[in-house]
Amino acid sequence: MTLTALSVASEAFPLVKTGGLADVVGALPAALVPHGVATTTLLPGYPALAAASKGAKVVHHWPDLLGTSARLLAAEIAGHPLLILDAPTLFARGGGIYGDAGGNDWPDNWHRFAALARTAADLASGAVAKQHFDILHAHDWQAAMAPAYLRYAPGPGIPARSVVTIHNMAFQGWFDAGVFPELGLPPGAFALDGVEYYGGVGFLKAGLEAADAITTVSPTYADEIRRAAFGMGLEGLIATREARVHGIVNGIDRGVWNPQTDPALPASYTAGTLRRRLTNKRAVETMFDLDRGDGPIFTVISRLTGQKGMDVLVEVLDDLVAIGGRLALLGSGDAGLEAAFQAAAARHPGRIGVRIGYDEPLSHLLQGGADAILIPSRFEPCGLTQLYGLAYGCVPVVARTGGLADTVIDANDAAIAAGVATGIHHDGVTRDTLIRAIRRTVALYDRPEIWRRMQKNGMRADVGWTASGMRYADLYRSLMEAR
Repeated sequence: MTLTALSVASEAFPLVKTGGLADVVGALPAALVPHGVATTTLLPGYPALAAASKGAKVVHHWPDLLGTSARLLAAEIAGHPLLILDAPTLFARGGGIYGDAGGNDWPDNWHRFAALARTAADLASGAVAKQHFDILHAHDWQAAMAPAYLRYAPGPGIPARSVVTIHNMAFQGWFDAGVFPELGLPPGAFALDGVEYYGGVGFLKAGLEAADAITTVSPTYADEIRRAAFGMGLEGLIATREARVHGIVNGIDRGVWNPQTDPALPASYTAGTLRRRLTNKRAVETMFDLDRGDGPIFTVISRLTGQKGMDVLVEVLDDLVAIGGRLALLGSGDAGLEAAFQAAAARHPGRIGVRIGYDEPLSHLLQGGADAILIPSRFEPCGLTQLYGLAYGCVPVVARTGGLADTVIDANDAAIAAGVATGIHHDGVTRDTLIRAIRRTVALYDRPEIWRRMQKNGMRADVGWTASGMRYADLYRSLMEAR
């Protein structure tokens, strides 16, 4: 029997993307098809979706959706059904999808994403004609109120079973209690076991309370968020719902991330033709004004924030250069960190190159041309850049946390002897641990036979969605059976 799932999120590749959430939401529908799940994706009607909206069919109209007029449009995303919440007063604006051009959050984000969640709940409980779903799958805080609406204010039909996926516990969607009367929920919902959270309204917290199942994007992160260091204040709630928490590691879309067919690479290659990567390495040197050479190029493709360990990385750049490494960095974030990396590039011309911002094709080139990718995150629910690195033979150098620990096999002596190593781990994110990891990486790079084996192991690893798609489908079916 085919199950129908409604996936609701604030972004999805290739239509709108600010981070890895979009990649996951964009790739999961195709991963579920072989397992008998038909997925429809619900997205807000940002200006970036204008092309997808052209010629779209209007399937519903709300004269008053939490105080605003809205339409529901039916279109397609990558050959799969797409629903667009067309609410111009909420989503038709310049700037970013979460904030203005100055980087400030939109003050009405509570309203924007409550409307998205209310729409999802209407679709998942019979309030929209000719729309039926067995499963409602909400991603992160922007969609997490949907299960709360199903619980406290469902439509006239049988509510779908609900899943909330935590992509990053650090982003919870907390708003002042003054917004509660505008949410269209009964007074009883503002309670400790409802949407109330530290005296306000917690969107993620509300979804975690109401959902039939909770997933995180790696098994290790599912364990970590039970502890205060990673639970961000919600560890107690997670502990009380422990039986409903599942860790399912993310995958990547191998149709998009494939070094054999990637149009962003000057030279395509396979695990059997790794020497062709040298052409891409030369292109990286040119793009980042790096001296030409045979030593290792490290890359960073990241938000420049403390969570990502960038404050520690910037402290060790002089050591990285002294050890014989070069660095090509692509990212943006904290203004102080941006300036610090640019200062390091000025200190070490030809050894460190920095591009502030994000460029999708350039990120592909870095994976296909750099030798190793540095990911010293203090916490990482799953991470996708290390998966791209594995797929492209760009050896991941990672902190032993979350999905990084789950997906990269450390090149310790036993793993090297067994021929299974795919990367380098370091415990903790300190100056000393990171320098040691970089030194280990350079030493392994200087042993070409071992290095090529690590590259090939990574490229042959299952980093796609096959296994994870099956796990999500199994979870959906278990929820239906439990009903």
